Amino acid sequence: MSRLVIISNRLPITINRSAGELHYHPSAGGLATGLNSLDASYNKLWIGWPGVDIADEWEKEGIRNDLAKRSLAPVFLTEREIDLYYEGFSNKTIWPHFHYFTEYTAYNDDMWDAYQEVNFKFFQETEKHLREDDMVWVHDYQLMLLPALIRAKFPNISIGFFLHIPFPSYEVFRILPWRKQILDGLLGSDQIGFHTFGYMRHFLSAAYRITGHEHKFGRLQIDEREVNVDVFPMGINYDKYAHPDVDAASDQSSGEIRRLHASRKIVLSVDRLDYTKGIPHRVRAFGRFIRNNPEYIGKVNLIMIVVPSRANVDQYQSLKAEVDVLVSQVNSEYGTFDWMPIHYYYRSLNFAALTTLYKEADIALITPLRDGMNLVAKEYIAAKEDSKEGVLILSEMAGAVYELNDGAITVNPQSHQDIEEALLEALEMSPEEQRSRMELMQEKLKQYDVKHWAATFIKEQHKLKDKNKMANTTHLSGDSLEAVKASYADAGDRLLFIDYDGTLMNFHEDPQAVSPDEEVISILSGLAADPKNNVVINSGRDRDTLEKWLGHLDVEMAAEHGVWMKENGKWQLNPNVVDGWMPKVRELLENLVSRTPGSFIEEKDYSLAWHYRSIDRDLGTKRVREFRDMLSYLIQNQDLQVLEGNKVVEIKNAGVNKGKATSHWVQRQKWAFVLGIGDDATDEDIFKALPEWGVSIKVGPDRTAARYSLSGVSEVRKMFKSLL
Repeated sequence: MSRLVIISNRLPITINRSAGELHYHPSAGGLATGLNSLDASYNKLWIGWPGVDIADEWEKEGIRNDLAKRSLAPVFLTEREIDLYYEGFSNKTIWPHFHYFTEYTAYNDDMWDAYQEVNFKFFQETEKHLREDDMVWVHDYQLMLLPALIRAKFPNISIGFFLHIPFPSYEVFRILPWRKQILDGLLGSDQIGFHTFGYMRHFLSAAYRITGHEHKFGRLQIDEREVNVDVFPMGINYDKYAHPDVDAASDQSSGEIRRLHASRKIVLSVDRLDYTKGIPHRVRAFGRFIRNNPEYIGKVNLIMIVVPSRANVDQYQSLKAEVDVLVSQVNSEYGTFDWMPIHYYYRSLNFAALTTLYKEADIALITPLRDGMNLVAKEYIAAKEDSKEGVLILSEMAGAVYELNDGAITVNPQSHQDIEEALLEALEMSPEEQRSRMELMQEKLKQYDVKHWAATFIKEQHKLKDKNKMANTTHLSGDSLEAVKASYADAGDRLLFIDYDGTLMNFHEDPQAVSPDEEVISILSGLAADPKNNVVINSGRDRDTLEKWLGHLDVEMAAEHGVWMKENGKWQLNPNVVDGWMPKVRELLENLVSRTPGSFIEEKDYSLAWHYRSIDRDLGTKRVREFRDMLSYLIQNQDLQVLEGNKVVEIKNAGVNKGKATSHWVQRQKWAFVLGIGDDATDEDIFKALPEWGVSIKVGPDRTAARYSLSGVSEVRKMFKSLL
């Protein structure tokens, strides 16, 4: 049976110590609800911290046994680890930084060390339980290093990761000293999920600019794995709020709320105490609304629920003091003997009181400065299932806005004027429009609930797992490498086609800076010294450079994708080549270079190449599109081809390519062994020109027609040395 291993900072059960005894309490959070709703075919195991510091080994063993009966496995953290890893790096570094509050970000090596240690501690517990056919799902910002730790020990296991908070823009993320380690940790996953497309886009940008991994439509190739980066907006348990299984009338606050509602409009805000929630801005904006619209004095109340959080952190203590003062100022300035503008409660509410507030509130004012999703907005909409009346005012900076913007009134949370105008619009909105907007949002939330979120993530991860298993290339190692070596050893006449850049030598911003090192010369000399071998360097390089670097070796060569071919020590020009087109295209490229600092033109005998390796990838992509558009008019009746390689675009004669050069040698005689190896799109022509039984090897991660793959230059060199 397929097994799903869920790993999160906290277990869905919290352990509390009271009067010397341990008590187990189930979590009512959305994550637990969503994952517990998954299909029964999943045999689930959940790994996480149980929420209490346990030092006694006998007590730990008892907890392990108790939790094992519920398919839970605890990771025990010490007080120091909780302080440095959880309260420290997770909540004083990652939390503010990812929410764009960089002024609150702590850059502390001790906290970073603790973060690494605890992530490894989670790995050690996970390692005890994992089986190769398991599917792993890691959650949230506390465990961003864990996927890579698991990948290193279990290279073939399927790993998913979901980030429940925003991912910041590259310009913000890059400030972190540990940015690359965090990205490398996340990229150990096969699937990485975010609430919104914006967060996904930021992550892909950072992955490219910091680790060099490019994506195609959100898919990255890392070694032999395809990594899916996608959007999975998290929903809520809709029915729980639409049809609450509680007797709300029995709650003491219910009567109060309904009596208040009889004569006044209720504006509701519910937040955890956090600087990301924009609570002071909201209070100031509501004060402005009362000042500028005195006709609403005595007719509207802001009921503000602020749930205590991180009370021992300085920033949160300061925030609490600021909110207290602001509320007092607004109430003292505008309140009367029988009316206070703001009813402020600094406490948690039970489910009955919360759902009663949702149902009774005329307006929900949800204005975080930055929020990964914000489920409160969705809960409010669900609670209006019966009445269909109510208005949601929602921050543009909340992840939920992308799903609810057709029904909510959206505001910039920094703009007091925006919020004031939104309150006026909401208070004056007709019941018919309220119903219309509410029904639009409710239909979405019913369909895309938390069950749908969890099931969709797992379904996509399953598809990716199957796809990676069915990849059309085999990594050239183990049995496959031994089979190729045996075929090579048994063959008489052998023909070897070897690309240069990206295959024998790594790329460099300066194409002339990658002359062959001693190891490459040794490998090629060794291969050429075997009388059974005919070695052909089949490259896009110009003939002068190839001759300068490799001309002293007993190898044959094809330069400029087959424009020039060297056989028996002599260079010959392909008869299909013309160069009358080059001046016009050169002028076009020179214009491109003048507008794109860092790019340059490489002029060969019968082709032109534009290199943009040192510029921003997105700018390079834009320029390539421009170039293609302009070129199409310039060379309409000429037989030219545009080749896109690794950060290079080359224009050459269409009747010439690496494949035709390959065919020239293949057809020269009957060969017992033929091998072709290369790294980019131009080398696909080599693979297609080989005999069906030939050994074709793709270097790098992209999809290919080759039978085999190697991950990079170091593996290529190792493979060739094994043949010597």
